[in-house]
Amino acid sequence: MKNKVKEYRTMAQMTQQQLAERVHVSSRTIISIEKEQYSPSLMLAYRIAQVFGTSVEELCCLEENRRMEDNAYENL
Repeated sequence: MKNKVKEYRTMAQMTQQQLAERVHVSSRTIISIEKEQYSPSLMLAYRIAQVFGTSVEELCCLEENRRMEDNAYENL
């Protein structure tokens, strides 16, 4: 799932480890989220969004991801 975690983290001049500590996960989890290999739980997405003062919708590109998913289903 596309997201803006890395973008927000770098704008905040935070390391992956610092973000991980703030949201109570391992740095490997943050790395996997940033590489779009892992989709965070709703609670984790909420915690990350709070750190950056944004919404889950914005952080997780929900509108864009919904459109991509809808297009994938339409092309079946």
